Amino acid sequence: MAVTPKPNRRAVKKAQPHLSKGRFYFALLVVFGVFGTLVARAAYIQLIEPERLIYEGDLRSLRTNATTVQRGSILDRNGRELAVSVPVQTVWADPKRVHEGDGLANRERWLALAEVFRTDVNDLMSKVADPTRRFVYLERKVTPGVAEFVRQLDIPGVYLKTESRRFYPAGEIAAHVVGFTDIDGLGIEGLEAIYNQVLTGVPGERVYRKDAAGRVVEEIRVTEAQQPQQLTLSIDQRLQSLAYAEVKKAVRYHQATSGSAVILDVKTGEVLAMVNSPSYNPNNRHDLQPHKLRNRAITDAYEPGSTVKPLAVIAGLEAGVIKPNDVINTSPGWLRLGGRRVSDPINRGEQTITQILENSSNVGTAKIALATGINNMLDTYAAVGFGNDTGVAMLGESFGILQNRQRWSDFEIATLSYGYGMSATTLQLAQMYAIIANGGKRVPLTIQRREGTPEGEQVISASTAETVLGMLESVVANGSGKRAQVRGYRVAGKTGTSRKAIAGGYGEEYVTLFAGIAPVSNPRLAVVVTVNEPSGDEYYGSEVSAPVFSEIVGDALRVMNIPPDNLADAQLKAAGFGGADD
Repeated sequence: MAVTPKPNRRAVKKAQPHLSKGRFYFALLVVFGVFGTLVARAAYIQLIEPERLIYEGDLRSLRTNATTVQRGSILDRNGRELAVSVPVQTVWADPKRVHEGDGLANRERWLALAEVFRTDVNDLMSKVADPTRRFVYLERKVTPGVAEFVRQLDIPGVYLKTESRRFYPAGEIAAHVVGFTDIDGLGIEGLEAIYNQVLTGVPGERVYRKDAAGRVVEEIRVTEAQQPQQLTLSIDQRLQSLAYAEVKKAVRYHQATSGSAVILDVKTGEVLAMVNSPSYNPNNRHDLQPHKLRNRAITDAYEPGSTVKPLAVIAGLEAGVIKPNDVINTSPGWLRLGGRRVSDPINRGEQTITQILENSSNVGTAKIALATGINNMLDTYAAVGFGNDTGVAMLGESFGILQNRQRWSDFEIATLSYGYGMSATTLQLAQMYAIIANGGKRVPLTIQRREGTPEGEQVISASTAETVLGMLESVVANGSGKRAQVRGYRVAGKTGTSRKAIAGGYGEEYVTLFAGIAPVSNPRLAVVVTVNEPSGDEYYGSEVSAPVFSEIVGDALRVMNIPPDNLADAQLKAAGFGGADD
């Protein structure tokens, strides 16, 4: 009987794993593929485009603390604040927190909030309607009372943060000089705009990293804050206030369009006061009208009329065509030049140079100018600053108009001698009189406080300046400027009245001016008053601007403790027991 051999189990087992081996390789391929993908992705993230993850990580770990700096103060020459930053509260909201805390459920609280903000409740609530937003302003820079009310309402997601607000203690009195800032504290008008970088400073910053437990693990960067500078002006707030009060009163009394006044220190060139009416309140600009923003003392240029007649005399004296004691025949009271007529109100016949200024004779001044020649006239006008900037470096300053052409008719030369055919600002005119008062030296004007007395440039001989100063004193004592007299002080000055130019000629509106110097014995102040378009019967400089000059100068000299130099004119009173003033 044959025996059947048993199969080799080991051989069977070796033959069966043929399919399992394929699965193994497939699985191995998958594992290596996944691993390779992960390595490639990691390499891409780490080497090629790591910024996004770094950004996401920094959002969770980096923190920044800012050190705020208050805007620098603006002070007058005596340290009185003209602009200062004060801390205030701003109301803001986190819309995500508002929705998480169900902050919109109580509409009554939002109604109360809208009422104190003086806005519509629906507009207010719409600001926080989007729950994906994390920050929105509800009201900037509110009063302390409103801030306390917001705290008491306790609306979820509505918070307060401290900001600074610009405050102007002098209000409308110094508004045109100082200017103002926008709601973010950036200067947009006046000196606030010009010196914005100086006044702003640079906030400090600390950047550090925290771990999940809130512990500081790395100090990234610390930037120290750069404190702003304060700006000290040449303005004397006392003089600014009294000048503004007088100009505002004159504009209202004469129903004028506007008025301006400038007070200069003749030795240093400092602007002690610069005022305009109408003005505005920089602390409340809700109803601000654009025309009130203009600093008319430097932006508005007018034909200065008879206030520049002393320049014609100066040009004649410097050129040697006249002498101080000369007599000029102004008969018959008019002069015909090229078919045009220059005239005086009456025939005054022969007049000395001083009398020509006292009586403001157009004919006499025209004859001096024609003898002097246009080149000498233009050189003198340019030397005192007409047609150029004053050096005060303020926003919107006008250069005025001083034409420099080759051909001039005799009539044009004549009219130039009494302030027509050119234009100048109130500040430029004040500079001219400051030069006369300063012995013929021209000092660049400044709105910042100046330490010491600058050397200046001699543009008029000292003897000519002294001679013309004496003539101008006679104008106030005996001539058209009598209403500019100041009791107890010697005053020099000149009136001016010019018709305003319109298309095709001159209209019926006038600009009245008075420019003067005080005290004559030791000149300290040059003051110019301009009143634009006065209404009524009074429209001459002697009637409108001269009395304003007298009030401003009298008050200013007393405020500055300048001793009287005309005691013979001062009526000093002694008080006695039981006595009465009379």
